[in-house]
Amino acid sequence: MATETVENYIKALYALCRESPSGEAGVARLAQELSVTKGTATSMIKRLSLARLVKAEPYSGIALTAKGNKIALDVMRRHRVIETFLVRILKLDWADVHEEAERLEHALSPRILDRLDHFLGRPSTDPHGDPIPDAAGNVSEARSKPLAKCRARERVCIVRIKDQNRAFLKFVADSGFMPGVNLVVQSVSPQSASLVVRAARGEPVTLSQIAAAKILVKVI
Repeated sequence: MATETVENYIKALYALCRESPSGEAGVARLAQELSVTKGTATSMIKRLSLARLVKAEPYSGIALTAKGNKIALDVMRRHRVIETFLVRILKLDWADVHEEAERLEHALSPRILDRLDHFLGRPSTDPHGDPIPDAAGNVSEARSKPLAKCRARERVCIVRIKDQNRAFLKFVADSGFMPGVNLVVQSVSPQSASLVVRAARGEPVTLSQIAAAKILVKVI
């Protein structure tokens, strides 16, 4: 049943469930994420439930089964390995590779995926810092917290950029805020819901709390 549409639903559910404190996703939020109607999403959830890829009880949220979770991790692995190849080898801009990987991830066979992963040196993260599941579905995520939760004078290293929006990735790159870059939080302003941060050899940059929440860091 793993068609392109099914894989897109499973991948979206995985992300939404990870974000939810309950570990479940709602139909309305899923429909919004995939730009479909609530009725269309409901119909697909019924199909996925019959295929035992999701658990969906009446008046409750949606959760992936072990089978569905395995598919989600496989799609994520393909997507992130492809993004790494496009940036590292083909030298595409990291802000442009998400949509390309969306197209290619459904066509990549397990054999080609493994060869590509081996060629890249079995990377643990993609260019945005997202963890790449291994062939067995294991995911190793670095401990991190949103930059928005940092205090003034705290020194941190960027681990991951959560927002894949092209405009945001361009802004992050132009500011020099790439995974692996060290930052100093110069000041935090609760009144304006913003903070000022500076990278080594860079100029101070003011970020809104909303933007800073999309940048994950570890304390150094």
